[in-house]
Amino acid sequence: MRRRRLANRRGFIAAALIALVACIILFLMHRPPICTCGHVELWHGALDSGNSQHIADWYSLSHVVHGFLFYAGAHLLLKRRPIGPRLALAVLIESAWEILENSPIVIDRYRTATIALGYSGDTILNSMSDIGMMTLGFLFAARAPVWVTVALAVALELLALAVIRDNLTLNVLMLTWPIDAVRDWQAAL
Repeated sequence: MRRRRLANRRGFIAAALIALVACIILFLMHRPPICTCGHVELWHGALDSGNSQHIADWYSLSHVVHGFLFYAGAHLLLKRRPIGPRLALAVLIESAWEILENSPIVIDRYRTATIALGYSGDTILNSMSDIGMMTLGFLFAARAPVWVTVALAVALELLALAVIRDNLTLNVLMLTWPIDAVRDWQAAL
């Protein structure tokens, strides 16, 4: 039991250190720490150049869903491990995505394959918030019944789809296999 608690604690510490390393890497990639507009918003609901620049926006919902999915994957692959090491793995994957997402190749892909024509990448604040949102989703999924997590994931995806015509599902689709009809439908908002 003591060994399991120690592994759990180490996992949580590792998760925090991984997020810190991601923050440093994003800084070294010359990502802006906060919005270049000079202020910080807790919620940025408009679909404009402020997306991915503040603490939370409509795309934060997809990061919560990342957490649900990463919990499910870690539960299947690392069932016998305590939650801490599983969370550390999830934070590692999310941090790697945040770094990749802010690389020139992915920023250009967003500009050419999706409706994010003016996308310039995330601020460090937004990337750290995205990692935090994933962590919240992961920890929620660890405590909630599976049916509640699945229902919430579907609700979050449908909410984002209804409000901004985009969500995690469409984001993955449009980055990997762009469909002109979907892009046209999204742009008509």
